[in-house]
Amino acid sequence: MTTAPKTSTIRDQVSEAEWKARLDLAAAYRLVALYGWDDLIFTHISARVPGADHHFLLNPYGMMFDEVTASSLVKIDLDGNKVMDSPHFINPAGFTIHSAVHAAREDAICVMHLHTDYGIAVSAQKDGLLPISQQAMFPSASLAYHDYEGLALNEDEKPRLVSDLGDKKNMILRNHGLLTIGRTTAEAFLSMYLLERACRIQILAQSGRVELHCINDSIVNLVAQQQKAVTVGQGAELVWPGLLRKLDRIDLSYRE
Repeated sequence: MTTAPKTSTIRDQVSEAEWKARLDLAAAYRLVALYGWDDLIFTHISARVPGADHHFLLNPYGMMFDEVTASSLVKIDLDGNKVMDSPHFINPAGFTIHSAVHAAREDAICVMHLHTDYGIAVSAQKDGLLPISQQAMFPSASLAYHDYEGLALNEDEKPRLVSDLGDKKNMILRNHGLLTIGRTTAEAFLSMYLLERACRIQILAQSGRVELHCINDSIVNLVAQQQKAVTVGQGAELVWPGLLRKLDRIDLSYRE
């Protein structure tokens, strides 16, 4: 009796380092859906693939965030070409934003761009994010702004986006949404969590229609220095394992 040949899976075709990057990125998509930050299929999170080649992973366009798996992520180069066979294609606007940041910033291992309700609401405010909460202190220490130029399909926008971002880790895209970068997926996710929560608190505080008390600039700078101590030097890596356990209790399919 002849044994049928075993079908090769994505996991069989990639390194252990890439598979871990895929697991973390798929988890980030599921967490965004879990926290209600997704916008149907229309936002995106990317992660650079470990190794010398400047390849990165992006979500399959048309798939809801709570459907994304480690194997379904699409691997592309900086020109938007698929470098591994995939039945899926990518969001062209997602490619414009993410390729620009990945090409310009070696520390941008993960780039997260979302259209959250509170983030968009704050992005439409002239003064942007206000220093009115402890949560706002963390993104305010490294926060940039970029004016709206229409759907992100124009290659000419890339240098302006990169210039506005500079060396910052958080960006408010005016009239559009939020963007964070991280040296790991965990770091980009925690930055987004803090930025989105700060925006939510701001909108809630403003709904009271009373004068708001702003935190002094000297305190903003002090909190930025204290952030490492709060996470006992581990940063986002202190939070990430617990988030993965949370996902595992709900649905393990992101690991497929």
